Amino acid sequence: MSLPEPGRPATLGELRASGHVHRSVKSEIRENLLARLRTGEDVFPGMVGFEDTVLPELETALLAGHDLVLLGERGQGKTRLMRTLAGLLDEWSPVVEGCEIGDDPHEPSCVRCRRLAAELGDDLPVAWRHRSERYTEKLATPDTSVGDLVGDVDPVKVAQGRTLGDPETVHYGLVPRSNRGIFGLNELPDLAERIQVALFNVLEERDIQIRGYSLRLPLDLLLVATANPEDYTNRGRIITPLKDRFGAEIRTHYPTEVSDEVALIAQESALVADVPEHLLEVLAHFTRGLRESAAVDQRSGVSARFAIAGAEGVAGSALRRAARVGEAYAVARVCDVPTVVPTLLGKVEFEMGEEGRERDVLTHLLRLAVAETYRSRLAGLDLTGFTNLFAEGAVVETGELVPGADLLAQVGPVSGLSKVLDRLGHGDDATPGQVAAAVEFVLEGLHLTRRIDKDSVAGRTVYGA
Repeated sequence: MSLPEPGRPATLGELRASGHVHRSVKSEIRENLLARLRTGEDVFPGMVGFEDTVLPELETALLAGHDLVLLGERGQGKTRLMRTLAGLLDEWSPVVEGCEIGDDPHEPSCVRCRRLAAELGDDLPVAWRHRSERYTEKLATPDTSVGDLVGDVDPVKVAQGRTLGDPETVHYGLVPRSNRGIFGLNELPDLAERIQVALFNVLEERDIQIRGYSLRLPLDLLLVATANPEDYTNRGRIITPLKDRFGAEIRTHYPTEVSDEVALIAQESALVADVPEHLLEVLAHFTRGLRESAAVDQRSGVSARFAIAGAEGVAGSALRRAARVGEAYAVARVCDVPTVVPTLLGKVEFEMGEEGRERDVLTHLLRLAVAETYRSRLAGLDLTGFTNLFAEGAVVETGELVPGADLLAQVGPVSGLSKVLDRLGHGDDATPGQVAAAVEFVLEGLHLTRRIDKDSVAGRTVYGA
């Protein structure tokens, strides 16, 4: 609980005198959302690719005051989106000081706070809670109990002398402790069906009942859940009466545009080395190729974490090269991408008939991704300066432990290189590492389009062999 700041009301009387008006959580979210929509402020920061699909549906559901389910495959940003909702709450909100469930001082609901309000009146002490404290999240697991979510009798309070019939012997679960805030429930289908039943009253009557108590505790909260369609058959399901009590079911999806996929990778990756944008685009095409492949189980999906882990792995490979060969810079090159394929295998579910071919599938799709990126980035560019090198019998050796300076020394001055750098977004300020990355990308693209030969042995690649 946050301490009152100077000038902030510390009692119910001061709160009323300040003009503060009670609002329900859903009204608070609605008004704050409308204010941001009118000013054009980014409502859901960090969400990429949902602007024309998911976010309009979500905004409509929030304005309507609906509890909702975010339904989609793994790695589509459901949890990230759910957490951004906390930003729509007021930055600070008043609560009854010491209340376990954060009661509103204007309308306390628990037994303790109602008794204090009757005794103290306008002297009821008020504390202030930041919006970050008003968001609660729970990962649903099969061993989750009703006591975890709703509450149970507290044996310590009984041992202290209170009777079992005393409502104050109740230990509140996560849902009532989210009162006056947002409760996020991840992987809802993993909850046992009998536990899902415990949420009926929360969603419809907006209250909870605990064991045999005649305790009816009105709750004021927004309940948001996430679910994966695959879980309906593999691990559990959302029971029909519970689905009916949610006001909205919103489908999420993977980015539909390559540019969105690249932006997402760049935003979420913690890169320890420079990874040029054309390599991020390769990883984006690679991920999209897996999502379209008949060899991959599409019911499971290919998470955005696949591409993010790939980018981080490629950066790690570049940093390893820099350390091993003494480079002053660490810039990822095309040769670094295949090195992370073995580490990414566990992130993809393959169809039954592909057993034993998993690595071959990924390697093939990676080559297609590089070729597609090469065409999209360098289409129409005159690359005869590069092909002429090999027409004269030149051989260029590269690999994950070949320094960029060695690669550039083998190639020498090449006509058309400056235009390649422009197309790849570097220009005249390109570092030697970025130039080496661009040269290797061109060589690999020329090989994949069958304009030059290539031979690979023991981590070394020879173009023009």
